[in-house]
Amino acid sequence: MKKILVLLAFFPFLLGCDGGTINYNNPNIPNYPVNLPINMNLPQYSNLRFPSNHIINYSQGARGIVIFNTGSGYNAFDLACPNEAFTTCSTPMSISGIDARCNCNTSESPYSLFSGQSAGQQYPMKPYRVQINGDNLVITN
Repeated sequence: MKKILVLLAFFPFLLGCDGGTINYNNPNIPNYPVNLPINMNLPQYSNLRFPSNHIINYSQGARGIVIFNTGSGYNAFDLACPNEAFTTCSTPMSISGIDARCNCNTSESPYSLFSGQSAGQQYPMKPYRVQINGDNLVITN
């Protein structure tokens, strides 16, 4: 009887697992440790208080990190081109509005800062964890 109860307890977790179609294990972008505190009370970060705005920090991540206000939360992505070899594309992605573009492959469709995805691309932008504590964000991996 106990074995059945244990199996029933784990059954919802088995149904909730989704293999998904997004591949975050990107071999093109190295894993650098990231621990980036952001105090939105500081003038250089005040832009993050408004939806669809972003800030860029080039001091962490592989090619820098973009932090984006989605209106319902925050996303943080690495600025290394996800579908280019790290050694061949040495420039960070450029940001225009709500999109990011690889500067090494201009024919590639843009990546959305809402999802990090780009139509027809194997890998999305590399995401980072965003923890919110009042007016402070902490970006980590």
